[in-house]
Amino acid sequence: MKPFSRLLAVSVFIAFATLGRADVSLAPLFTDHAVLQRDKPVPVWGRADAGEKVVVTFRDQAVRTTAGSDGRWIVFLDALPASTVPAELSVAGKNTLTVSDVLVGEVWLCSGQSNMEFTVEARPGTWQANTRATNAPAEVATANFPLIRHVRIEQTVAESPADTVRTGGWQPATPQTAGGFTAVGYFFARDIFQKLGVPVGIVHSSWGGTPVESWMSPATLASRPEFAAIDAQWRQNVAAYPAAKAAYDAALAAWTKAAATARAEATAAGAKTKPKTDGAKQYSAWLQKNPRPRAPRGPGDPWTPTGLFNGMINPLLPYALRGALWYQGESNADRAAEYHARFAAMITLWRAHFGQGDFPFYWVNLANYKNGGDATGMNYAFLREAQTQTLSLPNTGQALAIDIGNPDDIHPANKQDVGRRLALLAKNRTYAVTVDDTGPTFASVTREGPALRVRFTHASGLIAFGKPVQSVEVAGADRVFRPATAKIDRDTLLVVSPEVKEPVAVRYAWKNAPEANLYNGAGLPAVPFRAELR
Repeated sequence: MKPFSRLLAVSVFIAFATLGRADVSLAPLFTDHAVLQRDKPVPVWGRADAGEKVVVTFRDQAVRTTAGSDGRWIVFLDALPASTVPAELSVAGKNTLTVSDVLVGEVWLCSGQSNMEFTVEARPGTWQANTRATNAPAEVATANFPLIRHVRIEQTVAESPADTVRTGGWQPATPQTAGGFTAVGYFFARDIFQKLGVPVGIVHSSWGGTPVESWMSPATLASRPEFAAIDAQWRQNVAAYPAAKAAYDAALAAWTKAAATARAEATAAGAKTKPKTDGAKQYSAWLQKNPRPRAPRGPGDPWTPTGLFNGMINPLLPYALRGALWYQGESNADRAAEYHARFAAMITLWRAHFGQGDFPFYWVNLANYKNGGDATGMNYAFLREAQTQTLSLPNTGQALAIDIGNPDDIHPANKQDVGRRLALLAKNRTYAVTVDDTGPTFASVTREGPALRVRFTHASGLIAFGKPVQSVEVAGADRVFRPATAKIDRDTLLVVSPEVKEPVAVRYAWKNAPEANLYNGAGLPAVPFRAELR
C-alpha cells in the first residue's frame, strides 16, 4: 500500500466515538467465517484500553501495535495469497480474541436500495414476503458453496459517523443460509467463484427505498457548494416534522377508521352476491382510490442525508475490498438531473475513505419499470442516462437490466442475469478474463439524406431479437420525437421516419419501460441513449 493510502486509511478513525474502558475488541467484520481480501495489505483494527499492547496473529504473521490515547488501534497484515484452508485470526491484549474459519479470497461490498436488499428467498413479515428470486427453491437447494460467504450489515441510521454496527455474522453459503443472501450479490459471487475457484466474501449493506444522499458521506456533502442544499432541505424537514407528524397521525386515524368501514361494507356486499365472495376486489378498489397516508420524514429516517453512510458504511472502513457493487437509483428517479453529480461524488469519496485507490465500482443500470412516478413516463430514462454519464470515472462499469425487469414490478425476480452481467464486468475488467461485458454503446450519429446513421462501440454482431428494432425515435428542428424505423447495417443503425424529413436528433429506449430488443452478438443489450447532430 502506498504511504498516502495507508495514512488515509488510518485517518478514518477520527470518526470513532469515544468509548469507556473495555477488553480488546475487533471491528464488526472480523467474526468467524470471515473472508479477507487477497493480494493487498489487510487492515485489522479495533478498540482496547489506552496504551494497551495488542498483537494480531494470522497464519505466519504477528503484528504488534499499541492502542492510542483514545483506545483505537490498527495493524496491517502483509498481502496474503488466496487460500481455501481455514485459519484462525487472534488478537491478544489483556484478553485474547480468536476468530475461526477465516479464508482469504475476493471481497466485494454490495450496497444500494431494495433491489440489492432483495434476497434469494422470500422474507416473511417484510416487504419481500411474497417475492423471491426466479427459481428460488432450486437455487437454495443447490447452494452448496461453503467458500462463498455473506455478512449482512444491520440497517442503521446515524447522525454522525459511527465506529461500529451490528451484523448477522459471516455465513457460508448452504441450503440453510443462502436464501437470506442478497440475490444480486450471491449470483455475482457464484459466477466469480466458479471461474476463479477462490473464496468470495459478500459484505451486504443496503436499505430499500433509500436515495443516494443517504449513502453520501459528510465529506461528500462538503465537497461541492451545490450539495449544501441537501442538508438545508433536510433541516427544513426536521424543523417541520412535529407539525407534519401531528397532521399525519390525525390523517392516519381517519384513514384507518374509513378503511375499516370500507372493508366491512365490501364484505357485506360480497355476502349478498351469488356465489358469495369476500369483497376483496371492492376493498382493493377502495384502497387504490384512498391510499394510506405517507408518514413524514424526520429524525432517524433512512432518508437522512449521510445517515446510512454514517451507520452502515463508516463502521466498515477501511476493510480491504476488491471492489463494490451498487444497485440504486429508483428513489432518485424524480430528481434525475441531480443524480450524476451526487453519485459520482459518492463513489469518489467512498474510495477515498476506504483508502485503497480507485477500486472497481460496478452498478446496475435501472431495469424497465413503467410506474416510475412521472407522468411523462421517462424519468427512469433520465436516471439511466445519469448512471451512464458516471462511467466517466475511472474503473467503473454498469450492467444493464433494461430487458430483464418486470414492467409491472419494481422488484423484478430475475436476479441471476443481473448478477451474471455484473460478473462479466468483474471478469473482464478486474480479473483479466477476456469476455464481452458491455452491449452496444452509442458512439456517434451522422446525417444521410432523410436518415440518421448511428454508430456504436461493442456492437459486433448487432442484432434485433424477435422483431425489427423497437423503441427508436427521431426529431426534427422542433425537437418533437416521432416513431422511427431502424435498419441494421453491419454494426450501425440507419434510422428514418416518414414524419421527419430532416432529422437532427435520435433516441433509443427512452422510456421507463421500453421494448428494448437491440443486442450485440454476445447477447448484451444496447445502452439507451439520446443524441443530436453536431
